[in-house]
Amino acid sequence: MIAFAKNLPRAGHLLKIHACAVAAIFVLVISARQSLTANWGRSAFGRILRVVRDWYPQAVFLFCFEELGTLEQLVHRGWCDSSMLAFDRWLTGVNVTVWLQRFVSPGFTDFMQMSYLSYFFFLTILGFFLYIWGADSARDDSPRRFAFWAVMTCSMTGYVIGYTTSLFVPVESPHYFMATWNLVPLTGGPFTWLSDLIEHYGRVHGGAFPSEHVVGSFIPLLCAWRYRRRLFWIFLPFFACMCASTVYVRNHYLTDVLAGIVVGGIGFCVGQMLMRLPRACPEN
Repeated sequence: MIAFAKNLPRAGHLLKIHACAVAAIFVLVISARQSLTANWGRSAFGRILRVVRDWYPQAVFLFCFEELGTLEQLVHRGWCDSSMLAFDRWLTGVNVTVWLQRFVSPGFTDFMQMSYLSYFFFLTILGFFLYIWGADSARDDSPRRFAFWAVMTCSMTGYVIGYTTSLFVPVESPHYFMATWNLVPLTGGPFTWLSDLIEHYGRVHGGAFPSEHVVGSFIPLLCAWRYRRRLFWIFLPFFACMCASTVYVRNHYLTDVLAGIVVGGIGFCVGQMLMRLPRACPEN
C-alpha cells in the first residue's frame, strides 16, 4: 500500500485500518498468553479469550478477501482474464466456461452451488475435530493442539501467498469478464438462492487468481490426510466437486483452480516448516 499509494484512493485510511487490525491481534495474543498464569485465566472470560485467540485466523481470511476488491488494481491497471482464457484453451482446446454450458440444468446447477458452498466447512470441520480430539496419532511430547495450530498456520500461509499473488496477477473472473457474452443463465433451487445471496453481499470484483476457494480447501484436505485420515476420504469427493463447481458457476477459470492447488500445496509445505520452529505452538 505504501509502495503503490498513488494507485490507491484513501491509502492513508486503509493503512490506519490495518494498523488497528495488527494492534488488535497483538493485544489478543498477549492477553491470551497472560491468561495462562493470571488469576482470572480459569474464568469464563479467560477461556473465551483463548478460544478467540485460536480461531481468529478465519476472520482474517474473510477480511483480506473482501479487501481484495479495493487492492486488485494496486500494482497496475487492467485485468489478466484474456491470458487465463488463452491458457485454458491451450490446455484443453476449448473455452471451458462456454463448453460447460452443455450441462446446465436447474438440478445440476443447484448441486454445483451446493458443492461451491462446501468450501466454508473444510477448515471449520477439520479444525473442530483437531481442537477437541487432536490428531489420530499425536506424539506424547507434542502440545495438545499441535495439529490444530498446524492446520491454521498452513492455511494462513497459503492465503498470504494467494492474496499476494492476486495483487500482481489481477483477474476479475468469468462472471465479470463474460458478463456481455450470451451465456445460458444459471438457475437452480435453494442452494443457488443461498449462493446468490452470499455473492450479492460478499462478491469481490477481482481476486480470482489463484482460486482462494481451492487454496482454502486443499490445505485442510492435505492436513486431513496427515492428521485425520478418515476425514480426508470424506472431504475428497466434496473437494473434487467444489473444484469443478468454481468453473461451472463462472467464478473462476480452470487456470485459477490449478494455481489454487499449487499455492495450497506450497502453503501446506511452508506451514509445516514453520511449525518446526521453537515455540511455534502455544501450550494451551
